[in-house]
Amino acid sequence: MLHKLILNKKLMVCSLFLFSIILYSLDYVLLGSAKELAVWFLGNLAFLPIYVIIVTLMIEQVVKERERQVVMRKLNMVIGVFFSEVGNRLLKELSVYVVSSDDLKRHLLINGSWKELEFTTALEYLRKSTVSIESNRSEKNDLKRYLVGKRGFLVSLLENQNLLEHEEFTDLLWAVFHLVEELDARTTFENMPQSDIDHINGDIKRVFGLLSREWVMYMQHLKHDYPYLFSLAVRLNPMIDSMDPIVY
Repeated sequence: MLHKLILNKKLMVCSLFLFSIILYSLDYVLLGSAKELAVWFLGNLAFLPIYVIIVTLMIEQVVKERERQVVMRKLNMVIGVFFSEVGNRLLKELSVYVVSSDDLKRHLLINGSWKELEFTTALEYLRKSTVSIESNRSEKNDLKRYLVGKRGFLVSLLENQNLLEHEEFTDLLWAVFHLVEELDARTTFENMPQSDIDHINGDIKRVFGLLSREWVMYMQHLKHDYPYLFSLAVRLNPMIDSMDPIVY
């Protein structure tokens, strides 16, 4: 295979060289002036390095962009698996601890009619809003059992080298993993001092903030590139109180 490739390259070089000689010969026959032909040849030769630089830079840029798109496609697949396995349910579980969560949910009720403006507005709302967390609003043992059961999956995601291309999603994974460790380290959540409650509240707030933002951007990606996946994701929106996959 390699030998055939080298042979094809040699054949292509020889063909182009022969074609160039034919064109210059034709030019000489038509003009009949070797001097003018030599001047044109030297002029073209003088610009050859510039041509090479321009073409090389263009090809390099195209190759880099193609490689980036390949990496982003792989990364979006990983993000999709994360939300399917952990993220969607975790977003719903953590929203219980959010004070005034009804207002938050109202801004995140993504539906099939959403366009770029609606996604941008939702992201801007998440950026500007200050989420208040009260971890005593719901039983934390259920959250602990769920996240501890997903620890192996989270570790496997952190081992994925493609995630290095997405710093924000990596930060989200580390935040979730830290919350798992904090919850798992406590044998009970009863009679917690206020300082410890505030610490858990802060960990939940960090995860929820990063998770909600990544979720909106992931839904935006699905709407743009995978409408059929977006349709199901809308019906299973974790911000809806009663999710229903049935299409009516």
